[in-house]
Amino acid sequence: MAQESCADLIAAEDVLLFVNAAVTATGQREFRSAAGEQRLSLAFLHAYVRVNYRRVYAAVLALDINDHNAALVIRHLLASAGEADAEEKRAEGRLIAARLAVMAPQRVYRLLRALRAAKVNNRRTRAIFRDWLAARPDPAFDAVKYRGGLKAATRHAHLPPVEAELGDFLFRPGRRARYAHPLLDAHRRAHYEQAAVFELPFTVAEGFAARHGIPRAVFLERIAPRTTRLERLRTQSRAGAVPADLATMPLTRLALYVLSLGLDERARRRGELTGALRAAALRAAGPHAGTWGRISAVLDDSYSSSGSGQKRRRPLAVALACHFLLEALASGGAYRGRWTSGGGDPLLARPFGATPLGMRVLDALDDRPERLVIVSDGWDNAPPGLAGEVLRVWRRRLDPERRTRVVHLNPVYDADGFDVRRLAPSVPTAGIRDAEDLPALVEIAQFAEGRTGLAELYSYLDRRTADFTGSSR
Repeated sequence: MAQESCADLIAAEDVLLFVNAAVTATGQREFRSAAGEQRLSLAFLHAYVRVNYRRVYAAVLALDINDHNAALVIRHLLASAGEADAEEKRAEGRLIAARLAVMAPQRVYRLLRALRAAKVNNRRTRAIFRDWLAARPDPAFDAVKYRGGLKAATRHAHLPPVEAELGDFLFRPGRRARYAHPLLDAHRRAHYEQAAVFELPFTVAEGFAARHGIPRAVFLERIAPRTTRLERLRTQSRAGAVPADLATMPLTRLALYVLSLGLDERARRRGELTGALRAAALRAAGPHAGTWGRISAVLDDSYSSSGSGQKRRRPLAVALACHFLLEALASGGAYRGRWTSGGGDPLLARPFGATPLGMRVLDALDDRPERLVIVSDGWDNAPPGLAGEVLRVWRRRLDPERRTRVVHLNPVYDADGFDVRRLAPSVPTAGIRDAEDLPALVEIAQFAEGRTGLAELYSYLDRRTADFTGSSR
């Protein structure tokens, strides 16, 4: 029995390791590891978990993993259909369909091209993507914006013949003098008529605008009504304009925008930016707002929080977003955030200096909080290892009854360790990519404390799967 219990705990650790990787890793360069190392490390983890824990491998699609890993999971499940029995295939099909429904269309089309290149074209794959394509709200929009992807999907999924006009647009361009659908006809006219450019989706219109030599400022002004919120944010940030929908932006993306501004501009717009961050944090907190008691946080703004060229300032943005979210979660304003730099103004945070996590953890524990949340990449180097030792002594000698709940949230995947870097064995660690996922990740982190086994973890995954797919168990 003890041996079985030990095996269960090891399996639970393997599963949590993979969840952490699937939340944080995107195969891109990090501060301390190259993109190739990231991809190689992820490839091993995906293969290991799929072979040993296929049920869990599929179930992570219901968790807050990033789209990069969700696409990898779907690809590997569909490519290894022979390893699953009929019941597993049905469960996987429901999860895959639910995940595809919330993924960005361009990622789904990219996934389809990867499956085509890998020669994965079994009946289940065709059925899943036929259903996804049938659910798309406007095939003509997809034909214009994702033309190559839709053409490949139509061929690969063996779809029945599309409507004649759409078929001509995709496979026989130039055959028709005009199209009845206004978007298809706008694309035809945009080749020679500047006014038609501004009837197209932003990413398609950009190419035509460059071909016609339309000045960038004129183009951005006239195309604005057809841009999405994220397209507006990207273009306005580059142009130095104030995004019109600042108050409705998601918390982590808003934090990234704030950090992209210079310190002087942040100080000048302090009221506006702080108000927007607090409003976004309240939306993210939802029903949990004001229910977490007294909270202290240690937030990493050391130089390594600058991230990499592909993930600029991402770790610092997560820490900034978590600061405002934890403020919203605390009861009656009983929150205090401590930055590793010693700074007291979160709005002016910038990546700088070493990482004295141990000293800041000591300061935070002096507050006697009910919860201590540490947001850091785990590289405690001033002095090295102090944070882990402080937490070990605190848990064993000063707080064995666990009056203070401690959790470490790490936004950076460690390719060498196949996991996010941990501070101490006694402290549960979870990977985090978006601050909005913090409440759910704190719940997952409890399984890393070693006091619950695989049965409890499976039960949790089953609940999340049922909620995600809309099924009941």
